[in-house]
Amino acid sequence: MRIDLHTHSSASDGTDSPAQLMRAAAAAGLDVVAITDHDTTAGWAEAFANRPAGLTVVPGIEMSCVYRGERRISLHLLGYFADPANDELQAEWARLRDGRLIRGRQMADNLEAAGYPISWAQVSALANGAPIGRPHLGRALVEAGVVPDVDAAFRELLSSRQPYYVRKADSDVFDAIRLICGAGGLPVFAHPLARRRGPVVSDEVVAQMAAAGLVGLEVDHPDQDPDDRADAARLARDLDLIPTGSSDYHGTNKRTPIAACTTDPDAFARLLELPAALVPVAD
Repeated sequence: MRIDLHTHSSASDGTDSPAQLMRAAAAAGLDVVAITDHDTTAGWAEAFANRPAGLTVVPGIEMSCVYRGERRISLHLLGYFADPANDELQAEWARLRDGRLIRGRQMADNLEAAGYPISWAQVSALANGAPIGRPHLGRALVEAGVVPDVDAAFRELLSSRQPYYVRKADSDVFDAIRLICGAGGLPVFAHPLARRRGPVVSDEVVAQMAAAGLVGLEVDHPDQDPDDRADAARLARDLDLIPTGSSDYHGTNKRTPIAACTTDPDAFARLLELPAALVPVAD
């Protein structure tokens, strides 16, 4: 059984429509795929309606979070099987989407003011109503011929080290865990040791997250090198967290193909044993 528990559609910052995402999952030989768009469940209905026979779909979301300790560290939470009608969760997603909109416009304006041939109108059109993310800015820069691809846009212009960067209005990570659990969901820490993305939290912080309700760690992820994957696997064992694996697929916005990393079937079975508000959509 092949299982990918972290993918994105055009409902957030991927390039595949939810229907195309389902077809890509089936073509890659996946048996299970999770749709985990940023701060929205807008792609769920289309994904479920276009699920190929034999493919199981896990309803999920991804939330951008922050840990505020001695230093501010950005991190992401995946939430599986949460009730999308939960008022508190919906309110936080709405706040995050509004923050993304403001931040996206500020970054587009910063780049335009610096002479790059992009505009907020172009970025907004590329998002087409989805929560604005840096990949939309990257695609605008690619269309303008500034960079060859979105990965280059991130490296050269959109990283936090560049003057055009604007910080997101992220959720406190412990608040996000509480909200996901309160909506009957299962929170999993996405790419916890992806050091190439920036600083990571300590083992002690992950232990605090586990005590707050975290159920899993994304161990196998394209942005974690072999040593970091081994360290994440060790941490998952130490804290009795479920080790997952995922591609973090974004269509053509990233070079990583769907199913580049996968979840062990036994780990997925452990996830399914936990009580949750929703269940996978399957035959």
